[in-house]
Amino acid sequence: MKKRALISVSDKSGVVEFAKELAGLDFEIISTGGTKKMLEEANVPVMSVSEVTGFPEILEGRVKTLHPFIHGGLLAKRDQANHLKQMEEQGIAPIDLICVNLYPFQQTIAKPDVTVEEAIENIDIGGPTMLRAAAKNHAYVTVIVDAADYGTVVEELKTDGQTTNETRRKLAAKVFRHTASYDAMIAKYMTELTGEEQPETATFTYELKQRLRYGENPHQQAAFYQEPLGSAFSVARAKQLHGKELSYNNIRDTDAALQIVREFTEPAAVAVKHMNPCGVGIGETIQEAYARAYEADPTSIFGGIIALNRPVDQTLAEKLHEIFLEIIIAPEFTEEALEILTAKKNIRLLTLPFDGEKSKEKVLTSVEGGLLVQELDRHSLEDADIRIVTKREPTEEEWAALKLGWKVVKHVKSNAIAVTNDEMTLGIGAGQMNRVGAAKIALEQAGEKAQGAALASDAFFPMNDTVEAAAKAGITAIIQPGGSIRDEESIKKADEHGIAMVLTGVRHFKH
Repeated sequence: MKKRALISVSDKSGVVEFAKELAGLDFEIISTGGTKKMLEEANVPVMSVSEVTGFPEILEGRVKTLHPFIHGGLLAKRDQANHLKQMEEQGIAPIDLICVNLYPFQQTIAKPDVTVEEAIENIDIGGPTMLRAAAKNHAYVTVIVDAADYGTVVEELKTDGQTTNETRRKLAAKVFRHTASYDAMIAKYMTELTGEEQPETATFTYELKQRLRYGENPHQQAAFYQEPLGSAFSVARAKQLHGKELSYNNIRDTDAALQIVREFTEPAAVAVKHMNPCGVGIGETIQEAYARAYEADPTSIFGGIIALNRPVDQTLAEKLHEIFLEIIIAPEFTEEALEILTAKKNIRLLTLPFDGEKSKEKVLTSVEGGLLVQELDRHSLEDADIRIVTKREPTEEEWAALKLGWKVVKHVKSNAIAVTNDEMTLGIGAGQMNRVGAAKIALEQAGEKAQGAALASDAFFPMNDTVEAAAKAGITAIIQPGGSIRDEESIKKADEHGIAMVLTGVRHFKH
């Protein structure tokens, strides 16, 4: 009896050549729809599923392979006498190989004008059912879901007349990953349609983007996965123009820089080191913004990541070229800028669409044995319930400084303090175990520039010691969430020193 192969693919790359190889190896080929038509046009001998089942395709093609003559042929154990006897009694021929990939659900829902009806019609039923059946029975059936595996299968068939058990098991594992990912995308789409925020199970799927040389440290293995339909404004979608491949830490730092720079509509430059901003500057031009970000901390910026929300031209490139930077990410680099910056072999240059839609993704954080899921912190000062609680109100210049500080401190590891003027950060205190410790670091870094500057805190002051430290350094305006039972002590201390204090009612913890 001839061996049988069932081929039905939406991605038809390489399928004609593959089918010809199988036909040359004396396989009888079964196919459906567009795949069958393509094989016939290429003069590959092929029979329809309806010829095998004796039943026509019905319900606009929704039912064609869901038949015992197909699934019996896939699921039968070839070394069990009772299975073989039942197949013979029912006239079922075994199917030895299937090559199937699924309706393009992902591509369909990616279309901006897709309708729910169109999305639903692109949920494949017969394909996953056949794939899962064949993968379950991989001891006897070779199952292919990826054109990249055609060559391996043909080579083994030519060499030994069959595929190895090891190959069949690997292919089966790939099938289950494929169908799980497919179902995860459908589950996400349907869940979003219903508006369910916290479903009883969470299903996520990601595609391998890059195998990394190592993780946070050289002894840790790592890989970079991207969400199939993730935000365009992300390091996962960035285009790399130059330099070595990104490392694990590069990717995390670049993501941190992007999250900060997205806060600004005016020209802005953000320097990041170890996922914390070390310098943020804004200006009338991107050159001005970068100069201020550099001035904010010319020591820490060395070896850092720079995110710029305007194109990089020759003038700015010359400045960027003066120091060692790991990564520069911007909407665009002019040819002259690229010529200057690519003179350094190792610097990574990345671009992405800064005017694209911003992320709607959830924040996922793994813990031992579990996963935390939360919304992105999109809360801005415009959303806050602002209260001026001191006798003195901020001046116009102080308001500008407070707004800048509030945008930055949101992205600094807690406990977090940012000291700013209306153009740039002056000092940043990150990740301290107490708030006054973070303030002391930020104020010490700001030095004399703290005179007349603003201070932003990611959370309330449990004591008035932070206000006291700020006053001694010359701070004249403070923005913080408020909400401590001892708020009045901090307000009183601010009034004592003539400091204007603004409460937002919202904290920005970042652990």
